[in-house]
Amino acid sequence: ATCERQDRPGRDDPLRYPPGMFTGLVQHLGRIESRSPTPSGASLWVSLEAWDHRPDPGASISVAGCCLTVADRRPAGERIEAVRFDVVPQTLERTTIGRLDVGDRVNLEPSATPATLLGGHLVQGHVDEVGRVLSIATEGEWRVRIGVGASFAPLLVPRGSIAVEGVSLTIAELGREWFEVALIPETLERTTLGDLKAGDGVNLEGDCIAKMVVRVLETRVGGDLRGAVDAIGRNASPD
Repeated sequence: ATCERQDRPGRDDPLRYPPGMFTGLVQHLGRIESRSPTPSGASLWVSLEAWDHRPDPGASISVAGCCLTVADRRPAGERIEAVRFDVVPQTLERTTIGRLDVGDRVNLEPSATPATLLGGHLVQGHVDEVGRVLSIATEGEWRVRIGVGASFAPLLVPRGSIAVEGVSLTIAELGREWFEVALIPETLERTTLGDLKAGDGVNLEGDCIAKMVVRVLETRVGGDLRGAVDAIGRNASPD
């Protein structure tokens, strides 16, 4: 699912409509106000609930880790109390956006600018896969184990970065088709990750650098990524 942008006057101005890029640091929690089907997918109104950000139509916002474009907004005095997104069928089918109900909370982050502090990691808002929460351990360290498909697993690196529902996290432990993240109280309080339950789906985006490396390896070895990894290991071994 890629960043969805609508054609509108001024879109050809790159300073006004920059491509979506995020840092994985959630700035606010919004709430789904309404959703309705449209001929091209769905229309989604999200309440900003006292967020001081004032997005213009055409601006990119990460919603639960998915880059969406503001199609309309509803002012309330000097604030913007809600924004509307038009969501295409692919996004509804391949991300958790399609499963959101009225009243659900969502992580929000405006697109980064050259002045934005990169406190997380580079996140594009392009969801690669919907993972599944396998288990949650809350004694001592709060840990969430998430299952992934075989095609997504090569993007995971021990102590590497991953975006879960738009939140930049570090992989604490890694299995063949699962990974774990450790959540601090600040993350639990300021994002939707504290609401997760076993069985929930979560939007996942692999590190963009890892994706480029994987793509190069796949191209060089004709799609046999496992063989490429084994070959690298053999070449790195001492004689």
